[in-house]
Amino acid sequence: MTRKYFGTDGIRGKANEGNMTAEIAMRVGMAAAKHFTRGEHQHRVVIGKDTRLSGYMLEPALTSGFISMGMDVIMVGPMPTPAVAMLTRSLRADLGVMISASHNPFYDNGLKLFGPDGYKLSDEIELEIEDRMDNGYADNLVPSAKLGRAQRLNNAVGRYMEFAKNTFPKEQRLDGLKIVLDCANGAAYRSAPSVLWELGAEVVAIGVNPNGININEKCGSTYPSLICETVVLHNADIGIALDGDADRLIVCDENGQIIDGDQLMATVAKYMKENGTLRNNAVAASIMSNLGLEKYLQSIGVDLVRTPVGDRYVVEAMREKNLNLGGEQSGHIVLSDYATTGDGLIAALQILSVLVTSGKPVSEVCSLFTPYPQLLKNVRYGLGANPLDNKDVKAAIMNGENRLNGSGRIVIRKSGTEPLIRVMAEGPDDKLITSVVNDIVATVERSSA
Repeated sequence: MTRKYFGTDGIRGKANEGNMTAEIAMRVGMAAAKHFTRGEHQHRVVIGKDTRLSGYMLEPALTSGFISMGMDVIMVGPMPTPAVAMLTRSLRADLGVMISASHNPFYDNGLKLFGPDGYKLSDEIELEIEDRMDNGYADNLVPSAKLGRAQRLNNAVGRYMEFAKNTFPKEQRLDGLKIVLDCANGAAYRSAPSVLWELGAEVVAIGVNPNGININEKCGSTYPSLICETVVLHNADIGIALDGDADRLIVCDENGQIIDGDQLMATVAKYMKENGTLRNNAVAASIMSNLGLEKYLQSIGVDLVRTPVGDRYVVEAMREKNLNLGGEQSGHIVLSDYATTGDGLIAALQILSVLVTSGKPVSEVCSLFTPYPQLLKNVRYGLGANPLDNKDVKAAIMNGENRLNGSGRIVIRKSGTEPLIRVMAEGPDDKLITSVVNDIVATVERSSA
């Protein structure tokens, strides 16, 4: 079934336009409340947001939708996405909603929904909510005496901070470490610097002055050059950059060299394997993770389970195969012993624990394999077209696979949010993968002309 509102990670769009208006937010609240109202208890929902200006529009709209269906609302203010997932479980709520467009610019926003177990919703539940959104509520509104109530949870940040700190080994401290931390002027601007400082680190905090429109603006995990420069400037031991809703991170070493999510997964997997805590000797990662990661994991006796792109699908594979480590190259790291979704701060704490245990610099601890050359290009196509069904495009993809001859791989996929075909190839021969990608891209462009 074709999706009308939900994409690969909730609903996302330009604020106050299209699918991201106050009206849509209210309808999401009403439809989700109806879906998750089960039993006679007083139902409740947790609503968090990042620091975007449009959060002031979407939060009350969502709240109105939930209240009109008889559900109580607990507002926690600016909080990381994983904190909302944690609080949904901790507060025994029936539903959690995060208002955020993650790493996107301030003018975008989005809605991410979590079930009572703290996990993101399945495709099936999202489609059911979409159906409810378009089928009216005249017969479902509660009588005035049954309306829900709204309240703010004033100690939400403190709850999350203590939760995050408890994932760090109690026998360890961060004393003596100088850490550059970029919070992207986003949701973790209060919690993340405080947690690292309370654990003993010297923290150089940047991206901690949100004003509603500077979230992700030349800062955070999508602009890692800032932490690289700041680490070198301050002679720091490590740089950590979160994104706008703090569900992912990028790291740089003491020399200002970037370490992506694949290297971070390898680092944690090695540590967990050596300590006997890696469940079922496997890691889940999306199809975009580098072939070098797969080869390295194989060399230490760990399998790599490939999933579709999106941390939600990584988590689904982890649950299905009983794994406790997964993630994406972009820096979503999921540690299911602690969290139900990607958590940039908790992932950073596990990396820092490995660093403390080893006593070695980040450049030695977190650079475990040489990535295969990888090239990704996006091709825009016309609305209503489906280039992947075109016979010439299929032939170009098959020709590319034959040219790689088993030494690399090709990944072709549609964007979940835009009319784009993403063409990626990787392998040991840089010139070959460039040629393969360019040939496929040119064929897609011709088919869409």
